[in-house]
Order: sequence, then C-alpha cells, then structure tokens
Amino acid sequence: MRLDRFLSESTELTRSLAKKAMHRGEVSVDGEVIKNPATQVDETSRVTWNGQPLALVGLRYVMLHKPGGVECTARRTLYPRAIDLIELPMLERLQTVGRLDVDTTGLVLLTDDGQWSHRVTSPKRRCGKVYRVTLADPLEGAALDDAIARFAEGVLLDGEEKPTRPAELAMREPTVAELTLFEGKYHQVKRMFAAIGHHVVALHRESIGPLSLGELAEGEWRELSEDEVAAF
Repeated sequence: MRLDRFLSESTELTRSLAKKAMHRGEVSVDGEVIKNPATQVDETSRVTWNGQPLALVGLRYVMLHKPGGVECTARRTLYPRAIDLIELPMLERLQTVGRLDVDTTGLVLLTDDGQWSHRVTSPKRRCGKVYRVTLADPLEGAALDDAIARFAEGVLLDGEEKPTRPAELAMREPTVAELTLFEGKYHQVKRMFAAIGHHVVALHRESIGPLSLGELAEGEWRELSEDEVAAF
C-alpha cells in the first residue's frame, strides 16, 4: 500500500494533507523520515506521524438503537447525528445503511464498507425490514383486508411513477401494525399509510434481514459479529 493512502486510512488526513505532512518531515517508516508518498508499506511496517504510531482501522460494521430526535446524516444540523452516539475512531467514515427519519426509532446499521451497504439495501436482494407502525386510528375489518391486498400488490405513492414493491402488512393491535418492506423510498411507511387514509403517529424499525435489536437499549450500539456481517 502507498504511504499516503496508509496515512489517509489510519488518520483523519486526506491524501493531499498526508502528502503535505510527509513533505514537512512528520512521517517516519521504521524509524526513517519518508517524504515520498509512493513509498510502499505493509502490515509489518512501523509508521509514525509526529512520533505517534499508526495502524489501519479496517472496515467497521455497527448496529445502533436510534432514539427519536437523532438524524441519520453526515452533515451537522440542529439535531445530534447517529454517528455522534458511537465511540469509534474516524467516525466520519461511517455511513448509515439506509436512513431513518429524525422522529423514527429503532435499528440502524452503519459501516464504512460500501459494497456491504449496497448488499443490504439493494431491493434485488429482498432484505426485509420490519417496522412497528402506530396509527392514529384503528385499521380493521374490510379496511384492513383492503390495505393488506393493496400493500401486497404495491402502492403508487404521491409523486412517484412506479408503485412500491410488494410489502407485507399485519396488525398486532387495532392501531399497531407490522409492516415488512423490501426497499427504502423517502418517508415510505408514512406515505404508504397516507395512501390508504391513515396517519402514522409513531414508527420503529425492529429488524433488517436476520438482524434485530435484541436486548440493545435505546441509544446503545455494538459492533456486528463476523457471522452477522456474513449474513448479507
């Protein structure tokens, strides 16, 4: 691996800033100051920046139980960000694997592995996401039967040219639904229920594919196991 790439992957430096640090004589490899960005290093090389030893972070896979009032965004806004709840180095590299609205709670995955993120979110892979949906009014009887059929066929949302992919709807209580989606359109759950005349008052994502929150408390996070990563 090139030294400038090693620096950019083990610190907050960009490739450009890494080169400038080398030109200033701040970077050493095995005790020798190196100024050539193309110098090759490997896992046996001892690389330091301003005397501090560096190591590659590697790819991270994280599960978070997102509270309400937290945004799944990289930019800083009025709300705290999902990554602000996680204690890992180089947090800015982590991206959410499909977003949740600021007022929606539940399971969020974060990673710096773009290919893995694509596998999780691609509709072609039919990775089901289960939501607990609380409605303002009961959905039951003939209206429920009609909603189940419409969701299974696909709903044409306002402003969309194609209907949603087939979704699975069931009711846990008269005002609490369980909805399984196999895609992730903007505000999809709320828009689907709006299309059948129902208002969503609370939304919680319980699982993504084989992963569920389990005992993870609101606001807590943990890294995924190798088996959990390999499940996608």
